Amino acid sequence: MIPLSSYLVLSAVLFFIGVVGVLMRRSIIVVLLSIELMLNAVNINFVAFSHYLESITGQVFVFFTLTVAAAEVAVGLALLIAIYRNRRTVNVEELDVMKW
Repeated sequence: MIPLSSYLVLSAVLFFIGVVGVLMRRSIIVVLLSIELMLNAVNINFVAFSHYLESITGQVFVFFTLTVAAAEVAVGLALLIAIYRNRRTVNVEELDVMKW
């Protein structure tokens, strides 16, 4: 059986990679994927603690988190397509002005 600490280390590494991706801010796509990676790291923690504590509560939270993540991806990609059609770029540094 895999110990709880292994899951926590994996989750921390994935969350750190996500934070680095958000701080790089080269492309909106990279930022969205990094946020998804951070959400999945939290989901690993929820499932690991749910199994460790023998409770289904963490798995229920994962279900809702995945639902929110799917909605975030759909809205984020729709905004990304709209921005690209108007600006012809997805570079975050070039999208700092709210004026179209």
